[in-house]
Amino acid sequence: MSGDTMEAGLMRIGVSIPDALLTQFDEIIKKRDSPSRSEAIRDALISYITYYEWMEDIKGRRVGTIAVIYDHKKSGLSNSIINVQHHYSHLIKYSVHMYLDTDDCFELIVLDGNGQEITELAGSIIALKGVKFSKLTTVDPNKKI
Repeated sequence: MSGDTMEAGLMRIGVSIPDALLTQFDEIIKKRDSPSRSEAIRDALISYITYYEWMEDIKGRRVGTIAVIYDHKKSGLSNSIINVQHHYSHLIKYSVHMYLDTDDCFELIVLDGNGQEITELAGSIIALKGVKFSKLTTVDPNKKI
């Protein structure tokens, strides 16, 4: 593939990012010896897409966890998280809530049930404004290793 063809497939975009987040990203780029910020952003996008494609493939019975960090001072967020969990209460075996500091809480939700519903639950939580971090991990309990 010639350089001209590859360049024709590239899109230039503008993105608004908080200063602190960009500074942290640039520090990681330096530590990892990434060739450029653009290359690092492409890698991050690929990772993001791969993760959500993986989530789409979660089917059948699964056990897993959702780890969540959120701003408990965000108006209505705690209630929204509780409401989402109540909607999917048949999947939740237990949860642990921990206060990280005066602003942030950590919650670990342990799940067992239909994989597609588990991904819906995880998607509903990460979509809430004020959720700073959310990570879903699942395994097939019937898969023999």
